[in-house]
Amino acid sequence: MFYFYFMVTRRKFIQSAATLATGAALVQPVFSFTPFVSIPCFDLHTHPGIFFAKGSEQYPGDGAVKKTLTEMKEGNVAGAFFSLVADVRIIKVGPDGVRPFGNFAKGEAWTDYKRQLGLAREAIQSSTSVVLATEKNAFDKNPAKVSAFISIEGGDYLEGDAGRLEEMYNDGIRSIQLVHYHPNELGDLQTEPPQHNGLSQVGVEAVKRMNKLGILIDVAHASYETTKAVAEVTTHPIMLSHSMLHNGSQHPVAKRMLSADHARVVAGTGGVIGMWPIGLNADLADFVDNTMRLVDVVGIDHVGLGTDMDANFRPVLSSYLQVGEWLNGLQAKGLGDKDVAKIAGGNARRVLNKVLRS
Repeated sequence: MFYFYFMVTRRKFIQSAATLATGAALVQPVFSFTPFVSIPCFDLHTHPGIFFAKGSEQYPGDGAVKKTLTEMKEGNVAGAFFSLVADVRIIKVGPDGVRPFGNFAKGEAWTDYKRQLGLAREAIQSSTSVVLATEKNAFDKNPAKVSAFISIEGGDYLEGDAGRLEEMYNDGIRSIQLVHYHPNELGDLQTEPPQHNGLSQVGVEAVKRMNKLGILIDVAHASYETTKAVAEVTTHPIMLSHSMLHNGSQHPVAKRMLSADHARVVAGTGGVIGMWPIGLNADLADFVDNTMRLVDVVGIDHVGLGTDMDANFRPVLSSYLQVGEWLNGLQAKGLGDKDVAKIAGGNARRVLNKVLRS
């Protein structure tokens, strides 16, 4: 995201079954349950301590990075995508949401890529509980640590040259979100007028090369037409790292929400959608309900978690220490341990195992 600048449905069935089984217990607030810390989680999208902003006035200090990384470990996060923000220098928050205010000069985006990549590595190396991960079996190699995969939010760094993906892969990049808030050469986004009628030819080439290299394609922020085009081209599952089904909100940020059809396109590739605890959820209990809505639409095998941690807009889940409360809320709605484990991290790991190399 990036906001630091300021029929009987499955759900109804399992709720009915759970009510019969537990009676009045389900009227308890979600926060009353013992944390479900035994289930390891995977975060599809995070910016710990907004590490990428180091050197700017917005950077809260190294302590903020350390705090979030410590809470990841304490919150039983097994792995996460630590995301760079490709267009951070040319976007800002206004009354109509986050918008671009300019364009990169030639070579400027690539220079900033190298800067942010160094900051991501620095943040990961600063913690004894986190380890840089590049392979799908990273969890098995380092079970006692948080496996930090590096991702990129926005394809602007490519500057229209999909050939740069090889170098990015060699740099350790394992997921790229095609678009963010600044329109680029790859495809159309949700918050700006279309320029490519979906995915551009460069975008098609980028998708094919990412498939070949073993880079997970992220369609967060991409328009419905772009997402459909990616799904038609890709030979691997894709992810939509952080969003949720539209809930009727008229807030500018609601442009980033999904229709049921949009969500089903991602699921149709075998992919996963990260539930986004943005402030358009009323509270953590509402986030639980919205998670169940998504399960109804795409199925239990295609829902995960994408916190957008430390760069989210009024988050209802602002610490990894709250993840257990969310998982307990899902259990209270009637999901069994296996299904809760899928949402927590199992679905994400399944997709990673299909896309990443050993």
